[in-house]
Amino acid sequence: MKVLGIGFWFFMVVLCIWAAWCGGEAAGDTVVLKQGQRITGDILADKEDMLYVDIGVDIVKVPKDQILEYKYSGQESASAGEDVNDANVAGEAKRAVNQLYYTADLPKTSIAKCVERFSESVVKVSTPAGLGSGFFINEDGYLITNYHVIERETRIEVTVFQKASKGFVRKTFKKVRIEAINPFLDLALLKVEELGDTKVSYAYLGRGSDVRVGEKAFAIGNPLGLERTVTDGVISTKNRAFKGLLYLQTNADINPGNSGGPLFNLSGEVVGVTNMGYIFYGGLGFAIPVDYVKRFIENRDAFAYDKDNPNTGYRYIQPERRRNRQKPEVSGSE
Repeated sequence: MKVLGIGFWFFMVVLCIWAAWCGGEAAGDTVVLKQGQRITGDILADKEDMLYVDIGVDIVKVPKDQILEYKYSGQESASAGEDVNDANVAGEAKRAVNQLYYTADLPKTSIAKCVERFSESVVKVSTPAGLGSGFFINEDGYLITNYHVIERETRIEVTVFQKASKGFVRKTFKKVRIEAINPFLDLALLKVEELGDTKVSYAYLGRGSDVRVGEKAFAIGNPLGLERTVTDGVISTKNRAFKGLLYLQTNADINPGNSGGPLFNLSGEVVGVTNMGYIFYGGLGFAIPVDYVKRFIENRDAFAYDKDNPNTGYRYIQPERRRNRQKPEVSGSE
């Protein structure tokens, strides 16, 4: 049996006294230790071998090998050996027959918890012309990005960022198939092939009717190549019109490289796909509403990619330039 230091047990005594002083059953996330002690606070981070809990007077590091179970406020318990992302949505995730994306009724929480839970679903999409962002919509490797990220390109790479004991591990997949594109909506559906034993995380699509002006929102993407960047703000308006389409406007910073990434609400549900921003004017970002995204996925057969159709954005090889730069001789008339 692993022997813990005196300091750890002293801290447990302090925690029990503090919990009793607060009423024992104060609202918050709950951690139950194998020895029977109960910690109530705010779980800030869920690492592979450690939980970080804010108890109000300090932040406590609790080794997972000493935890019997833990749960977030209003959600079911997860044992220390379970994947908290899977455990928290058990029984909540919904996916219609023959549908590619998931929905879920998730409680509102903090940006930090949403990032901890869903950041692995966000990927980097690279082509010879540049890079953007995207996000998985299911465990089979299907993902959404902007059409302009892959426009006129067929060589596409997707980089996945997966949590490890020391940060994140990158995995790059070079075999990516274009499933469907809609240049008018600026959306593309891709599929990463040959995932092998890689288990990908995915995001849940929210409901456009639930979006409220003034509510908090945040984006995750790779602006200017700065991977896994989080920017936050509010929904400035939900019906900004551009060229016959409606967009969500947000003051969360959206820069080149964010294109195709998700805009989340505080439940961790995707409410839009970021695709525009004014570089020299902060606080003016735009996202394609999630209802457009759902309709695009549901009607993907109508937008199926065909490499033999010139209207699908296939990149043509440029003709070879003249090697002899001298003026051609002009023959005289006979």
